[in-house]
Amino acid sequence: MAASTEAPEPWYLALLGFAEHFRTSSPPKIRLCVHCLQAVFQFKPPPRVEARTHLQLGSVLYRHTKNSELAQTHLEKAWFISQQISQFEDVKFEAASILSEFYCQQNLVDSAKPVLRKAIQISQQTPYWHCRLLFQLAQLHALEKDLVSACDLLGVGAEYARVMGSEYTRALFLLSKGMLLLMERKLSEVHPLLTLCGTIVENWQGNPIQKESLRVFFLVLQVTHYLDAGQVKSVKPCLKQLQQCIQTISTLHDDEILPTNPAALFHWLPKEHMCVLVYLVTVMHSMQAGYLEKAQKYTDKALMQLEKLKMLDSSPILSTFQVILLEHIIMCRLVTGHKATALQEISQVCQLCQQSPRLFTNHAAQLHTLLGLYCISVNCMDNAEAQFTAALQMTTHQELWTFIVTNLASVYIREGNRHQEVRNYMFFWRIFKQCNFDFLSSHCLRAAAFYIRGLLSFFQGRYNEAKRFLRETLKMSNAEDLNRLTACSLVLLGHIFFVLGNHRESNNMVVPAMQLASKIPDMSVQLWSSALLKDLNKACGNTMDAHEAAQMHQNFSQQLLQDHIAACSLPEHNLISWTDGLPPVQFQPQNGPTTSLASLL
Repeated sequence: MAASTEAPEPWYLALLGFAEHFRTSSPPKIRLCVHCLQAVFQFKPPPRVEARTHLQLGSVLYRHTKNSELAQTHLEKAWFISQQISQFEDVKFEAASILSEFYCQQNLVDSAKPVLRKAIQISQQTPYWHCRLLFQLAQLHALEKDLVSACDLLGVGAEYARVMGSEYTRALFLLSKGMLLLMERKLSEVHPLLTLCGTIVENWQGNPIQKESLRVFFLVLQVTHYLDAGQVKSVKPCLKQLQQCIQTISTLHDDEILPTNPAALFHWLPKEHMCVLVYLVTVMHSMQAGYLEKAQKYTDKALMQLEKLKMLDSSPILSTFQVILLEHIIMCRLVTGHKATALQEISQVCQLCQQSPRLFTNHAAQLHTLLGLYCISVNCMDNAEAQFTAALQMTTHQELWTFIVTNLASVYIREGNRHQEVRNYMFFWRIFKQCNFDFLSSHCLRAAAFYIRGLLSFFQGRYNEAKRFLRETLKMSNAEDLNRLTACSLVLLGHIFFVLGNHRESNNMVVPAMQLASKIPDMSVQLWSSALLKDLNKACGNTMDAHEAAQMHQNFSQQLLQDHIAACSLPEHNLISWTDGLPPVQFQPQNGPTTSLASLL
């Protein structure tokens, strides 16, 4: 029995209907769905039905089962057969797209590329699929860190969309290219591209949600560009526009009228994903600026929304958002004196990375960096050094590398006898000997480098030199509202003036440092400031003020001590010894703290 090419045979429609019924059942009955689709081949169907059925079977097996070998066989047959059939674009190009996605998941990237290239070559008369396949191949190159090839493909897509008369899709291609150029640090190419994108977005008149989503994409790039450059104050107008834009989108109803231009049948992200992304960049801004309570508030909102989305959506980007949010809030916890909570959240990041090798590859350096920061907070300096050293070997990202090395320098300085190692380190040779920070693109990291230089000079007793570097830090941190760096610089300057016997100037530094640290709130700076205020008031004969400062110092000490004991007693504390391979899945319980509290108290 053969099916007619003009109209589907009843047997085919019946089997297809049963298969879809089983697939969409709650819970899905995938085995029965597969049986129904496999039964189609018993009727020796014509090539069109055969190719479509192979595609449906391959898709179901790929999405819903672990039978990857059979899924691959069906998808390859769908792609092979469909290429022999004229005017069969949807099945042909969907087969190419899903087969390439499958290959990538199986780490067969070299098999995916020729499929996509062939599909792109023969799809030029099918605008939707041609654009979609260009995006897909560009994404594949980006995942391989071949950003040059990815940018070239996105440029081709932008020109194709322009010829096809879709300024909307042209903007999507150009904004995607801008995102990759930002990742490549090619700022001279980014600025004219973003200027062009801004003009296209503002001039384009179309679906309101599509227009606002383009604006969100554009503003997210602008905001992250400022934040990467450590320009926390300068970014505020863009961030405010972005927050207003996402509020506008949330009030708009999805327009079911599809664009008439097939090249424009795309959207960047669902509204719900965009909302989480805006929360994320707001958290990044709050963290850099030192508004840690605000960062906590927006993190809680974002994580709550993510949990809801992940129950319905398995998109990998949601796990990426979750990891980045956790990375930022962990740093907040360490600053605010919640080390035990930070350690549990580090463990949560480990679990997310265990579930996704790609996620681990992209965030392993950050994970070891966070563990290094935790080790500093509990005074495990040898472990901190090991964690930072492991992190350095896993990243080529300039800003992250600089951040890691800056913290590694603080470890050497705090250990008291490692100054020669600091000097011998190539990075610190450039910083400490030449004091040349121009190679750092981040304003925030340049200011931090001056602070580290001042800290080293302080420990070496070169107080005038230390003051000079710390004043440079203050100048830079005040210019961009880097509150935590300002507080650290003020208290260190106060300490220097106290050592030099200039009590009045010391007080002028320490009091605002304490006020700013309380606002952040930064427990370590508050502990340091209260100790200085106690000694300062005692030296000046202010008995009542000295007593009050001593009480504050005692309270901060007790809070940090209790948190220290709680953190070091957790089984997750064993993570400080992990420096290679995947993070451990299980942890042995601790008997109790094994580190000194001297540096805290």
